[in-house]
Amino acid sequence: MKKLWKALCAAAMVGLTMVPARAQEKTIEMGTLSWEDLTPITGITKKVLEDAGYTVKVTEFSEWGIAYAALSKGDIQILASQTDYVAQDYWDKNKNRLEKISPVSHGLYQSIAVPKYVTIDSIDQLNDNADKFGGKIIGIEPGSGLMRDTAEAVKQYGLKLQLVEGSTAAMTAALKSAIDRQEWIAVTIWEPSWMMQKYDVKFLKDPKGVFPPPQSYYWIGQKGFSEENPEARELLASVYVPLADITAINGAVSDGKKMDEAVKEWTDSHADLLKRWENIKKY
Repeated sequence: MKKLWKALCAAAMVGLTMVPARAQEKTIEMGTLSWEDLTPITGITKKVLEDAGYTVKVTEFSEWGIAYAALSKGDIQILASQTDYVAQDYWDKNKNRLEKISPVSHGLYQSIAVPKYVTIDSIDQLNDNADKFGGKIIGIEPGSGLMRDTAEAVKQYGLKLQLVEGSTAAMTAALKSAIDRQEWIAVTIWEPSWMMQKYDVKFLKDPKGVFPPPQSYYWIGQKGFSEENPEARELLASVYVPLADITAINGAVSDGKKMDEAVKEWTDSHADLLKRWENIKKY
């Protein structure tokens, strides 16, 4: 009888020590970059996981290298990323330790654009009109994938225009000023962006194919995440945010809303869709 009692006590102690481990399984460490395409994806997915009972902790990173290092080391468990072009170098370097969980959006495109009233349609027409553009292509932050690709386009097309490094804010201000005056301007820009929604611009055709084709966003995680977290994996796989919705959320932010408010407005207005996403097998 005494041996039986000891065995029961031991089993009870094992059960108690397992409770915290189970609780930790319901916590997801999510990484993100504070960019206008990734922030809505992160916020919407966080809401879906929280509705399913998860505690979601979000860590923001300043650039891909740091984010991928954190994911590879296990400081975070999941991260939304483009793996084919924008972050391809980081994915290739770390992919043996990582896994693609599921696609979450598609359509990112970035290139050189001009206002629609500008009467050229292709990058190879820029040289013939260099004076009208002031001999410049107005760029954004140095070191970004878009600036790297644009510098390659300048080389491949033999452009006589100078690619001007700066910031997204400065480029946006220059674009607005030029459109207000109906002047010619060439800028580096991307979709999804509230700027594509607010300003009447067009991407120039790229006959040499220097700029990557439209890209997909994936949830990626440490290798083994899906096997160890089947419920979370299925929830992640259910979420898909169209590019137009990401653009609309950022449009609301540019009009004065905080990002959290804009994301909540979107999730509230898509409550039925979120319920369908959350209608998964229970584990």
